[in-house]
Amino acid sequence: MMIKNVIRFFGLILFQVLILNHISLGGYINPYLYVLFILLLPFETPRWLLLVSAFLLGLGVDIFSDTPGLNAAACVTMAFFRPFVILAISRGTGVDYTGNPSVPRQGFRWFLYYSAFLILIHHFVLFYLEIFRFSEFFPTFFRSLLSSAFTLGLVILTEYLRFPAKK
Repeated sequence: MMIKNVIRFFGLILFQVLILNHISLGGYINPYLYVLFILLLPFETPRWLLLVSAFLLGLGVDIFSDTPGLNAAACVTMAFFRPFVILAISRGTGVDYTGNPSVPRQGFRWFLYYSAFLILIHHFVLFYLEIFRFSEFFPTFFRSLLSSAFTLGLVILTEYLRFPAKK
């Protein structure tokens, strides 16, 4: 399991910096699929390891993207809120807390809410740190929402590619 996560870690960083960082649709939509690493970490991941992994993931993207610390800060914030989001959306649902979060195990609705909340947190932190002024609050808000929606679509698509529907 650890080898799979290490491969996913480096694979998502490479995919992000070599391909996705060069995609900007209309200047408002930027896909950040590398956050999938944090989303797919096992439920049992110790909190300290979750935060350190998120920091290293963001730092890896920052190094190749010339964005000093922005992705690292956004990833650590996302990882910090992950246990709270899991707890908030799982109350009374009887969700299986073993293994990795996935659509087949927790269901589409649970995974959609889980991913959407964490991706929104990541994107809002990333884009507001990047702009770092309130004069462009609404364009940045709009950019965060559009990029979050696009990234969420990629995450869901990736999830269905990982677990194709059984016939």
